[in-house]
Amino acid sequence: MTTPSALDRPTGVPRTARLAARLVLVPALVLSLLPPRRIRTVLCLIRRGAAPASTAQARRARDAMCAVSLRCAGPRGCLPRSLGAALLCRLWGSWPTWCTGVRVVPPFTAHAWVEAAGRPVGEGVPDDYFSRLMAVGPVTGRTHAPDPPDPPDPPAARDTPPTRGGGPEATDATAGRPEATTGGPDEHGGDSQG
Repeated sequence: MTTPSALDRPTGVPRTARLAARLVLVPALVLSLLPPRRIRTVLCLIRRGAAPASTAQARRARDAMCAVSLRCAGPRGCLPRSLGAALLCRLWGSWPTWCTGVRVVPPFTAHAWVEAAGRPVGEGVPDDYFSRLMAVGPVTGRTHAPDPPDPPDPPAARDTPPTRGGGPEATDATAGRPEATTGGPDEHGGDSQG
């Protein structure tokens, strides 16, 4: 059994935004036919050099896509709608976070959407309603993933001052003898190889 529904198409979308949305509609539809890995690769190339999109920019792009395409405005048009909104934002010099994932509550449903400032744009659902499986966010000045932080020093090595003779010394694990250090005088004014 089907439930009749009416599509909610945004009104008041400026003519220039509608024209730009028509321009990216065909590439968005073509992209939606590709496998997810290819979509991610293409989007990662396109996002380069764009600033992060604000919520207003992402909303304006999403509304423009829904205004020009019944398919994008429909309940099954989430993939071309989200791709079109991302491409439209890029045309305007910004990039939202493009996401695909699943609905957290049953029944299982796949979905694609755009986010700005970590929140879904125009979806009308709580922030944790979808679980991300793939996301392509804006590049924030780095071309690779951030390096992991260095592990903290163990408390004993950090709090214990260096000792000279008679105290506990670091030993070479293979030879059982005091570890040799290279360099000049230690902090007490003597030679560190004492």
